[in-house]
Amino acid sequence: MDHTEDNQGLYDQRFEHDACGIGFVAHVKGRKSQQIISDAITILEKLDHRGAVGAEINTGDGAGIMIQIPHEFLYDECLKIGFSLNQSGDYGVGMLFLPKDIKAREECREVIYRAAEKLNLEVLGFRKVQTDTADIGDMALSVEPEMEQLFIARPYAIAAGADFERKLYVFKNYLTKTILNTVNGIKSDFYIASFSSRTIVYKGQLTSLQVRTYFTELSDKRVVSAFGLVHSRFATNTFPSWRLAQPFRYIAHNGEINTLQGNLNWFRASVKSFASSYFTPEELNILLPVIDESQSDSGCLDNIVELLLHAGRSLPHVLMMLVPEAWDGNEDMDELKQAFYKFHATLMEPWDGPAAIAFTDGNLIGATLDRNGLRPSRYAITEDDRVIMASEAGVLALDQSKIIEKGRLTPGKMFVVDMEQGRIISDEEVKQQVCSRRPYADWLNQYQIRLEELSDPRVVFSNLSEESIFKYQQVFGYTREDIDLIIKPMALEGKEAIGSMGTDTPLAILSQKPQHLSSYFKQLFAQVTNPPIDPIREKVVMSLAGFMGNNGNLLEEHAMQCHCVGIKHPILTNLELEKLRSIDT
Repeated sequence: MDHTEDNQGLYDQRFEHDACGIGFVAHVKGRKSQQIISDAITILEKLDHRGAVGAEINTGDGAGIMIQIPHEFLYDECLKIGFSLNQSGDYGVGMLFLPKDIKAREECREVIYRAAEKLNLEVLGFRKVQTDTADIGDMALSVEPEMEQLFIARPYAIAAGADFERKLYVFKNYLTKTILNTVNGIKSDFYIASFSSRTIVYKGQLTSLQVRTYFTELSDKRVVSAFGLVHSRFATNTFPSWRLAQPFRYIAHNGEINTLQGNLNWFRASVKSFASSYFTPEELNILLPVIDESQSDSGCLDNIVELLLHAGRSLPHVLMMLVPEAWDGNEDMDELKQAFYKFHATLMEPWDGPAAIAFTDGNLIGATLDRNGLRPSRYAITEDDRVIMASEAGVLALDQSKIIEKGRLTPGKMFVVDMEQGRIISDEEVKQQVCSRRPYADWLNQYQIRLEELSDPRVVFSNLSEESIFKYQQVFGYTREDIDLIIKPMALEGKEAIGSMGTDTPLAILSQKPQHLSSYFKQLFAQVTNPPIDPIREKVVMSLAGFMGNNGNLLEEHAMQCHCVGIKHPILTNLELEKLRSIDT
């Protein structure tokens, strides 16, 4: 089903990045209509130039839409099939990508029934999604999955809303693991695009212009929603794929996560300490490893958003934590917000873009821009309580006299529409709410230690003689070139250790002579769509600050999580190293 192959030759799944178009239409008061969906698809069609096509002009990189579950439509359609749905919110809908092979598909269904029984859930039935493949290219058609919707009843013992969403999240992960491990030859032929009691995702390896015609049911008058979130994919350094199309389950992302490998390493290191009052130990074991690293960077980000949301944080809280503002050294930022970012910096490295992210949990919808601010996000608010946000202005024909406000997202800022409260929440208000949930400033003052505050060590480092220094330089693989051309200019003049691209230096791993440790490592260079940042703005946006110590349990928040040593940059003097060594003496 999938064009994404295993790692082979020069292809490596770790280099999957996206550069795309995003947008949404939402009714502030939560009023559902077919027009909202139609307008959202119109935005998608206007963003067609931001998507990509293959050698065939009718095979796209991917496009899709997320809407609220259209209860009336699904209720009627399921009655025709022979089963009845519960009230809206009392059942979950899983959008499944299944194999075309009938035998494998039946085997998947059997596993689904067994998995549901094991987790004390009731399967109400399956429904085939209505599609029209007339406009789809042969390449996309050759890997097209069988799309079906799975309906799960809400158990009486589980409350509607967040608790049921959490149960569906666990079931989704358990189902994916079980099917991939038990159904022979399934590989990437099984995928769950969404599983929720609130939202549903229609997506595929389509062009932006094909979504309306391919998913014919989206034009049915009974299919209504208070919002439509759309995404047009331009895959940089990637293969097109049905499963990698967006939106994902909570986000639609335009840009690249260029810190991805570091983020994944950080996350893997924190997994062992996971514990949460929202999940049993058995459920946490089902969820691990949480992130499917065979996905794109956007897919990995969605995985972590999903986990943190179900572990008790709000969606704006999660996005502020993962995609923070430029807070370090920002004298204009109020102390409450700065304390929030400083506390969470000890828990999670920023998922740095450039990135524009639209997000929704079915009740609120919004967008945020990362601190680099290198992806456009324009919005307009109309008199009839509609909000239109997209990567570009002018994607929807609007009567200019009825626009009451329009603008753009600026670096690090957030825009939220709360359809339950029926209002737009400003960046300042939403962050005030999130930052005042816990006494972050008090926790930092009480437990976080700055390196300069550490007492002087008992054992003071003594300077080495030139002869001793030369001996150590030889032992650790330094060369005269390293000293004269790199280290001296950095130390004496503050110059960057930068050379021109390309090197004819033999690989350290093949050398029979001892090499400096750093020679065995090469910096990952992602050739993506980032404009250069000049040194002046670099200082404003980027930070070298770090924290040393155990960051504890990512799924909970308490004071001891910031009990660590804060350092301004990773270059330490001998005295500072001795201070760190002497902490427990």
